[in-house]
Amino acid sequence: MNNASAGPSSKSETSLKRKRGVFQKDLQHMMYGFGDDPNPLPETVALMEDIVVEYVTDMVHKAQDIASKRGKLLTEDFLFLIRKDLPKLNRCTELLSMNEELKQARKAFDVDEEKLAQGD
Repeated sequence: MNNASAGPSSKSETSLKRKRGVFQKDLQHMMYGFGDDPNPLPETVALMEDIVVEYVTDMVHKAQDIASKRGKLLTEDFLFLIRKDLPKLNRCTELLSMNEELKQARKAFDVDEEKLAQGD
């Protein structure tokens, strides 16, 4: 009977495992940008990665809980979660608007390119 109780816990442990070091280079660059050494200790980077992954996972779960009433996860669910943290909220809205501008610029560029191709 102990095997039956150990089965689900081991299954949840394997489903929660992730590849380590996926964000290592990005985190090293970010840490350097915030004043750390250009080559921080691997232990420090691993700790930062654990913290970041835990934070993002927590935010996604909270957003999913909010969205479960509607049945669809939207960007606004994440904005709702950070609504009281104004610097984060402002940065997110700035990045979202820049992303929208880039989409429109790419779309306009694709249309112009198609017209040039047809003109030849």
